[in-house]
Amino acid sequence: MFLLSPTPAPTPTPGVTPTSGPEVIVEDIIDAGAGLTKGCGDGGGVICDFVKMLIPTTVDWVAPVLAWLIAIALIVVIALILRNLSHRLIGRIVRRASAERTSLAGRLRGRETVAPEGLDAIVAERRRQRAETIGSVLRHVASIVILGTAALTVLERLSIPIAPLLTSVGILGVAIGFGAQELVKDFIAGMFMLLEDQYGVGDVIDTGTAVGTVEAVTLRITRLRDSDGRVWYIRNGTITRVGNESQGWARATVDVPVAYASEIPMVRDLLKEVADEIWSEPAFRDVLIVEEPQVWGIEQISDTAVIFRVSAKTIPSRQAEVARELRLRIKFALDRAGITIAS
Repeated sequence: MFLLSPTPAPTPTPGVTPTSGPEVIVEDIIDAGAGLTKGCGDGGGVICDFVKMLIPTTVDWVAPVLAWLIAIALIVVIALILRNLSHRLIGRIVRRASAERTSLAGRLRGRETVAPEGLDAIVAERRRQRAETIGSVLRHVASIVILGTAALTVLERLSIPIAPLLTSVGILGVAIGFGAQELVKDFIAGMFMLLEDQYGVGDVIDTGTAVGTVEAVTLRITRLRDSDGRVWYIRNGTITRVGNESQGWARATVDVPVAYASEIPMVRDLLKEVADEIWSEPAFRDVLIVEEPQVWGIEQISDTAVIFRVSAKTIPSRQAEVARELRLRIKFALDRAGITIAS
């Protein structure tokens, strides 16, 4: 007959720490909290001291974990505040850049004048579009930089190694850069085009491949419509030269051929009267024409005709309208004086 006796408890081996149990779990939490807060376990850190003063407790892991949560919340809040402030600053700069009221005609003539509503509308709309496009790009860049930095800081607080992540992002960026070189080239060219104000919506430009009126400008493409109504989509990176017929000022030039036997002084005086008449009318002066029209004199001589040239500096894209009006008035003036127009 065997007697059952209680099994003696195992004797713990000196120098060996138990691998499980409530004590081990608490120690792991404390160590994790101390690591996340970067030194709370050593009693360091302003946030840790603030939490310990605000919430006195005998549990060792409460202060590190609360300090970790507060630190992450502060990072997020500060990032959002900085993003909001940067957007406000960019918006203020954009509004100030598009609020200039100086008239184009006044600047070309060297003085400040009150511009007509039509000219003001064209100039202000172009300036507004360019400023808003640049402001949109700057806002996106600011958001990416601020929020990206905040995200990396939070990951670092979570004790997640960011070096492999940065390396992966760098390799991915290089791969995308090689695969999208043309796209990057288009964006960079579009950015410089907007900053330098090479052309805008409503301008008549010659890009080499197409000539037409600009209907839309983005960071990647420029949309033109030519005189036949055809729409052209041109990538900004492929535009190597631009001829802008609508920037600054334009010139209306009218050639007047008269018979070889016509009296030169009489024709010249007649053309000068027409130029003075159109310059004196408020509908043209400072609205369409920015300088007094000039009679340049005899431009060509042949065996059948003498060609006079009349020139007027106009606001952009309105030279054809002024030239048509000059031709009409010159025709009536020559008919009244009995001067024959040569063929």
